[in-house]
Amino acid sequence: MIRTGEQYRESIREGREVYVNGERVKDVPSHPVFKPLVDMRARIYDMQFDPRTKDVMTFTQDGEVNGIANKLPITQEDWWDKRRATDCVLHEAGGAVARVGDETVGEMWSLFDGQDVLNEMDPRFAANIRNHIDRVLHSDPFHVSANADPKGDRSRPPQQQDPDMLLHVVKETDAGLVVRGAKYETAAPYANQAFTKPTISNWGDSAFSDYAVGFICDLGTPGLKFICRAGFAGSRPLEDYPVSGRLDEVDALVIFDDVLVPWENVMFHRHTQAAMFMRATLHRYSAFAFVQRNLTLADMLIGTALFNVRQTGLDTLQPVQEKLARLAVYREGINAHLTAAITMAERSPGGLLMPNQSLLYAGRVLASSQLNEMMHIARELCGGQMCLTPDAAAFTHPDTRPWLDKFYTINEEWVAEDRRKLLAFARDILNSDYAGHRLSFQLFAQSPPFAHLAAVYRSFDWDGPLDFVKQSAGLSDKVMGPNTRAAGDSAVSRWFDTSMRRTATH
Repeated sequence: MIRTGEQYRESIREGREVYVNGERVKDVPSHPVFKPLVDMRARIYDMQFDPRTKDVMTFTQDGEVNGIANKLPITQEDWWDKRRATDCVLHEAGGAVARVGDETVGEMWSLFDGQDVLNEMDPRFAANIRNHIDRVLHSDPFHVSANADPKGDRSRPPQQQDPDMLLHVVKETDAGLVVRGAKYETAAPYANQAFTKPTISNWGDSAFSDYAVGFICDLGTPGLKFICRAGFAGSRPLEDYPVSGRLDEVDALVIFDDVLVPWENVMFHRHTQAAMFMRATLHRYSAFAFVQRNLTLADMLIGTALFNVRQTGLDTLQPVQEKLARLAVYREGINAHLTAAITMAERSPGGLLMPNQSLLYAGRVLASSQLNEMMHIARELCGGQMCLTPDAAAFTHPDTRPWLDKFYTINEEWVAEDRRKLLAFARDILNSDYAGHRLSFQLFAQSPPFAHLAAVYRSFDWDGPLDFVKQSAGLSDKVMGPNTRAAGDSAVSRWFDTSMRRTATH
């Protein structure tokens, strides 16, 4: 059942131990570092009731209104609905929000697909994941993800250094597991729960099984401590930082100081096969919203660059048009992968509909690996004034305003104040400390680049090209090897057959 923004605010006022800028936070919803994000998240909850947006943000099932983001994907239309809802949120937030709980619930759907793996260990754990997916749908929590540990010396297993460098189980009790360690978690200080699981590390054999644990963590649990990085929002003038000064998601090192995890919240424990399955399929669904946010960021880059060159008439020059075209190709490449991933969606092992895995993961590599280049193209198109323009105060001071009005006014359409605003916006998304932070976050938020490429390697249909070349070159069947599907069963062949049937029909 959907809840209001005020209900969400009250749900994170349970006295959690949060630290930022060297101080203990007394009230998370009202603290200046967290208030902009809490207010935005509260607005997302209220959008589920707003007559303008509720039809996009919600669906009704068995007489109960629920959030689209939490709906199990069964059909293609479910994915189109999710895409529209995420676009609606990003438009409301001005594109500034990087994670609002729109993709992390999907990580639990991957475990839903792995119930057979969980049942090998303990049937209770498969039941737990089903119960939690149902709970998310009906209680509408702000759900986030916990992946990365501090790790320590990666050349040594955790037992040969401080064992707490990777989150692990220290005790089993009748009430549940007691865990110790730490996780880096975006938005955890103002979220309700986190899917907590092993990171990519050397924990894979039975000797390290205490580290192969996954659970749903209630972020109001005693024993948790949140040590946050300094936020951008609330600490800088909006006139000079119109994006980061308004919204900036805060990351935290979450300390698990012998925290009790009830058995009903445990997804797997002491089962390295389950941990490996989870890491291999973790982003099967959640990568979609991750890639989709890059589409909004691409639009921000294009709009900023295009406004800047049109001010001075540079958009008529061929070299400028070529740079704009490269930004457009990047944007449309992301759009194409998202659209195709839905159009060619696949049935998952658990009976859900997952975006086409090869297309989705390839789109993620495209969006992440080329972002730095696209930002630099946008910098070129914005020019040097982006990094040289005085702050907003200089545009209002009586001694300096006349001069800045003179030199920053281009024509009747572009007066000094509008030009200052555009340059401030460009600087914030391209040149500021926030811009650097966001670029780094994008690079590692869903795992490092090598893991992105590994996901493409695992999901791409290699048999299709092999089968095509085998037939074209007249090779014998022996060259295909024992692990290759029969000819005609590859994705390439299936697509070709379908295309031929459609052509014949028309």
